[in-house]
Amino acid sequence: MATFDSESIRNIGIVGHGDVGKTSLVSAMLFSSGDVNRLGRIEDGNTVTDYDEDEIARQVTISSSVAHCNWKGHKINVVDTPGYSAFVFDARTALLGVETALVVVDAVEGVEVQTEQVWGFAEELGLARAIVLSKMGRDRASLRRSLRSLQGAFGRSVVAVQLPIGQESEFKGVVDLISGKAYAGQADGSGDFKEVEVPEDLKSDAERMREELVEMIAESDDDLMERFFEEGTLSEEEMRVGLGRSLAEGLIFPVFCVSSSHNTGVKQLLDQIVNLFPNPLQRKPFAAVTEKGEPAEIVPSKDGPLAVYVFKTFADPFAGRINILRVISGTLKSDNNLKNLTRDQAERLGALQVFQGKSHEAVSELRTGDIGGVLKLKDTRTGDTLGAPTLKARVKKIEFPEAAISFAVEPSTRGDEEKIGSAIAKVLEEDPSLQFRRDPQTQQFLLAGTGQLHIEVVVNRLKQRFGVEVNLKPPKVAYRETITGTANVQGRHKKQTGGHGQFGDCKIKMGPMERGEGYEFEDKIFGGSIPKGYIPAVDKGIQETAARGYLAGYPVVDFKVTLYDGSYHDVDSSEMAFKIAGALAFKKAMGTARPVLIEPIMNIEVYVPEEFSGDVMGDLNGRRGKIQGMDVKGTSQVVRAQVPFAEMLNYAPVLTSMTGGRGSYHMENSHYEIVPPHMAEKIISEANRDDD
Repeated sequence: MATFDSESIRNIGIVGHGDVGKTSLVSAMLFSSGDVNRLGRIEDGNTVTDYDEDEIARQVTISSSVAHCNWKGHKINVVDTPGYSAFVFDARTALLGVETALVVVDAVEGVEVQTEQVWGFAEELGLARAIVLSKMGRDRASLRRSLRSLQGAFGRSVVAVQLPIGQESEFKGVVDLISGKAYAGQADGSGDFKEVEVPEDLKSDAERMREELVEMIAESDDDLMERFFEEGTLSEEEMRVGLGRSLAEGLIFPVFCVSSSHNTGVKQLLDQIVNLFPNPLQRKPFAAVTEKGEPAEIVPSKDGPLAVYVFKTFADPFAGRINILRVISGTLKSDNNLKNLTRDQAERLGALQVFQGKSHEAVSELRTGDIGGVLKLKDTRTGDTLGAPTLKARVKKIEFPEAAISFAVEPSTRGDEEKIGSAIAKVLEEDPSLQFRRDPQTQQFLLAGTGQLHIEVVVNRLKQRFGVEVNLKPPKVAYRETITGTANVQGRHKKQTGGHGQFGDCKIKMGPMERGEGYEFEDKIFGGSIPKGYIPAVDKGIQETAARGYLAGYPVVDFKVTLYDGSYHDVDSSEMAFKIAGALAFKKAMGTARPVLIEPIMNIEVYVPEEFSGDVMGDLNGRRGKIQGMDVKGTSQVVRAQVPFAEMLNYAPVLTSMTGGRGSYHMENSHYEIVPPHMAEKIISEANRDDD
């Protein structure tokens, strides 16, 4: 395959809400460029970038995938990203590999919840942003209504650069507002449109919208503004240069019109990607950190030290681990010896690859800004930076939010515990938003992700790829116990047997501490009533007994013990005797210190369209939630609340059903509160019954 210079490369991240036509757009781009010989359709399961079995079965993008097309001497690398809330954070990592986010918006629905989220990802990374209105051939598709929605969410810098020819099912081409030329054809999927006269009924709209575009471009540049005042307009070349510069700097967000299913407007979009979109050398520097953790930057450069960022890792059943990477600076060659600056490990590259979905072919080198991949690196994962020894910084890793939902996982077949661990470890390599841990309190293995669909997909991958079947169960709630009163008790252990007996005697005061403070032991022994060597044993006996609980077997927390007196025997006392005495004292104290059950309370942020906010607040109130407030973020309402974790175990599917999939939420631990008495009685009764 030919090698491309940086100036002839365009890297595009296709992002947007779920089911807006992102994968269909990628398919149409590849077909229009001649890089594939058919127009792939999601419903037929033959698209280039959605090739995973789960993606085909569910007809949604689950994981970012890379493809490329050649257009008029340029290489356009395209990263197709997920849009559904359960997988959307994969898009955040993938966007670090590109310089332009192409935000796909349904021309019927307008801006949706995930539209704003992915826009925020791109804005945070300082990327150029352009917008494609998809599904222009559908009933009720409207440029005017879509522009109102987009400008309401992202400001007046959103501006159309095309005007559709024909509405809804009659959509057959576009008027290019920069050149003033029109392109139209038959909606037969060929994409072979020809230049035509601007239709009479569109001439006034085209003129008005072109003037708006000219003014917006002039506002973004002092020289162009002066030229505009002198001439009253800008030339086509001035518009193109000014718009390209403003796009790269994030000052203007151009809007294009396409119908991917009919391949209408796609070739015109490819033209504008080549003509307007920034090349890799125009990308803003990558945020980085030094070896000491100090802020730094890595500037895209042909002549700089070799720097490579890995933005995707996945496990192929046949090829093994595959890393998808972007060359930030320098030229990457096969068999390079590099250093993984993130993990401080040496890596030797094998043959470099370029990817077309799941297929790939070898190349000898990748120049600055290009995207490719390499197989079977030893230690490299998503988010790692590889580079030359002279590179002194690594790309700052993206932080993922806490998982929203957890399930306990158990093997379907006994003896498969080890297989589960190794299989999940491989899945974790390609999905940084997934978490797997053992709960030290409940001893359950917990698999946590962004939503129930996320976990279901992981479970299916474990079965399909690694032959490991697991059962999912709701996780046990990590209840704890504490005290609300005080106690002053004696713990005395005396046992006489043949030979040495056992004797330990301690007096303690026990009282509550502030929530979250844990446990404190204070030694106030004076006069040697208990030898110093035995005092740690009292402490240990209390701690071990507290860990086993008193009411229902949950750990006792947030209490202070003061050891103030006791007695010992010169012959019969021992560490074990005082450990038992401490345990007895603790149990006696719990009987009088008014023990209670406490439960974890979560901070919840729910993102929903305004029309669902009332239903969401009502549902959270019904879950014993306390509404903390509500904010507006773009077109979404953000409902903030504190809710017991026990009430959130089934929230993900309920929210999806309640909002038609348009809601999302984030949840993190806040604090513990006392369980209401009637509920505590039930929990304690069930726990004690299980122990019988």
